Amino acid sequence: MSVFWQVLLVAVVSDLATGLGVIPLAFTNRLAPRWEGLASAVAGGMMLSASLFTLADKAIRIGGVWPVAFGLLAGSAFFTLTAWLVARGDWKIQDLTSADSKRAVLILVAMFVHSIPEGVAIGVGFGTGELSFGLLLGLAIGIHNIPEGAAVSLPLRAKGVGLWACAGYAILTSLPQPVFAVPAYLLVETFKPLLPIGLGFAGGAMVFLVAAELIPESLERCSRYETAWGVMVGLLVMLLITSSLGI
Repeated sequence: MSVFWQVLLVAVVSDLATGLGVIPLAFTNRLAPRWEGLASAVAGGMMLSASLFTLADKAIRIGGVWPVAFGLLAGSAFFTLTAWLVARGDWKIQDLTSADSKRAVLILVAMFVHSIPEGVAIGVGFGTGELSFGLLLGLAIGIHNIPEGAAVSLPLRAKGVGLWACAGYAILTSLPQPVFAVPAYLLVETFKPLLPIGLGFAGGAMVFLVAAELIPESLERCSRYETAWGVMVGLLVMLLITSSLGI
């Protein structure tokens, strides 16, 4: 198998792994309001951990602090613009209310953006000329996608969205990985300087999402301390997973 097809195959498998994050949710249906709030807090903690301890940290080690700072601000501005555009639309996801549908769309957009630099990273990994490094990076991102799929699905499942639909939405958020992995491999020298900005951009969008949507939603449904502990649990779970994988 040529390297081109290896890159595509690894990126597709990594994308599909995101759908596995719904497996723990197969044992529960719609949650009580308090548990909905805790689910949002845990998902927010997982996203914060991925943004700060994985994306931003890796980006700073690759390109220094200023490209990452620019990326964080650009990602925050992008999310603000996206939220404004989403608020103007009439969105409907299954039986969700209009407000819940808009919040779900924002989560999906933020995670979709988050997956772009991961796809680029897979391509760059293969582009180094070390196939074992590319395979290892693709495997690590694929495993890392499983709890991210849970983070995407938790708020949706809490609102009563079907399990298969949650899996589909989760896989959709990682679609940029196979889409961007191959071009990144083919244009590795072009993409390498942009990787720190891209990582920061994705991290900024997710941090803004957590602060603007998930934490306020959690505070509406449970106490401040429950929200804080939910964020901490999600943050630590994702941190332990990513650190054990060496990402």
